Amino acid sequence: MHPVNEMQVSNSGMRVSVVIPAYNSARFLRETIESVRQQTTPVHEIIVVDDGSTDETGQVIQSLGEGIVYVRQANAGVSAARNRGIAEARGEIIAFLDADDLWLPQKVENQVRVFLGNPDVALVATDRADIDEHGGLLLDSLFKYRGFYGFLYELGNGPIPHALSRLVQVNFIPTSSVMVRKSALNQAGDFNTSIRYGEDLDLWARIASQHAIACIPEVLTHYRRHGSNATQATENLLLDLVRVMKNIRSWGALALSKEGLNADKLVAQSLWDLGYWYFTSTAPRRAYNAFMESFRESPSLRTLIYAWLSLTPPGILGRLRKVKQKTIG
Repeated sequence: MHPVNEMQVSNSGMRVSVVIPAYNSARFLRETIESVRQQTTPVHEIIVVDDGSTDETGQVIQSLGEGIVYVRQANAGVSAARNRGIAEARGEIIAFLDADDLWLPQKVENQVRVFLGNPDVALVATDRADIDEHGGLLLDSLFKYRGFYGFLYELGNGPIPHALSRLVQVNFIPTSSVMVRKSALNQAGDFNTSIRYGEDLDLWARIASQHAIACIPEVLTHYRRHGSNATQATENLLLDLVRVMKNIRSWGALALSKEGLNADKLVAQSLWDLGYWYFTSTAPRRAYNAFMESFRESPSLRTLIYAWLSLTPPGILGRLRKVKQKTIG
């Protein structure tokens, strides 16, 4: 990484377009946009794509004055809204920010510095903290929680080795922290609008397979958790993650193999996770089907045992669990 000073950042002329998908986001949108306006390095444009909101989202945007590109479309989902924002953007760097999340003031400045110091890096993310709907701290560092902080700190904001294989095992990139070169997005393609959960991982993986990516191990993004967050629906999330892993395998099996990862085992694990959720949710037939599909992808004794247990009568299964508990005790 080439050292870049503050003057170089301010004089870089690097245009950053912020894409904010919004659906019924009136409650938080004002604070979100204010966090963009408070950046120490100003952005070139703020694009809000209103995805068919039925609340006062449009009125809030109108009350915030000039400097916001407002686009309204019929409701089509967050991926379609982000794609629309990308198409409207005029900057060479696209920054993603969900309408209920926040940026800390030096986020853009620090990320631009990484881009300037690493011309080959196409995507730069940051660490995030999680807050509740009132701003109270729930998690101080996503990177620490997922075990990546030390590794990323040692890299010194430089490119992540074997980024593709690391990403598909643990998605450590927070969407609202991402800044990415538009040229890389044009090459990798848009967000997949047929996937509701995991659509971000699907795109980050495509970018990581073609370009270097980097992460700043500093909390510069706040992710707001509240009752309407999209990741509340566990079954649909797990189903979509199976689809994401199958998609990644379809184009990335060779690239993953070069990084020491078996794509079939990756798909099998996603199916196993789905099967186990069905198993613990008392949906035995669905659990059996998921476990057996996982077994066909990558045979294992553990998967076969769980497939058999899925069809075991509840009374016998309960007695087996008691035996296991006594044995462990």
